Amino acid sequence: MAVLSAGLLLFRRGAAGVEVLLGHMGGPYWARKDDGAWSIPKGEHEPDEDAFAAAEREFTEELGHEPPAGESHGLGTLSQRGGRKQITVFAREGDFDPAHLRPGTFDLEWPPKSGTMQAFPEIDRVAWFDLDTARHKLVAAQAGFVDRLADLLPSLTAAAGTD
Repeated sequence: MAVLSAGLLLFRRGAAGVEVLLGHMGGPYWARKDDGAWSIPKGEHEPDEDAFAAAEREFTEELGHEPPAGESHGLGTLSQRGGRKQITVFAREGDFDPAHLRPGTFDLEWPPKSGTMQAFPEIDRVAWFDLDTARHKLVAAQAGFVDRLADLLPSLTAAAGTD
């Protein structure tokens, strides 16, 4: 059975265009990597848990703050790791100051086979990226969510203009 994961892709619009908030994966394996080492704030959930509720919970756990209020838009599900992980993502327009990051942690034996457990941040930093840059920063299996957000944006802009 596939591992289920859910996340929240925060986006904002500015003079430079649309940007998305991504988290750089923490821990020693990712410390010296940049392109392909960023992720949508997300985490695992049980099959009987609502994916949207899990996405909001995981945003809070990984960034240390509740997501900003706002309407969410489903971006669907994509497979990662050869189909062994199914990621469902929701997009929400809002803002987050990267200086406010208070990441959750995970324990890892480090150095390997040392018998020493160390705590590492799940996300060691967050940053805003334009959509083209985000596609390169994200782990490859998540880049499709940026494309789906780009496809959704015109309808969100049109709906905002009718209010």
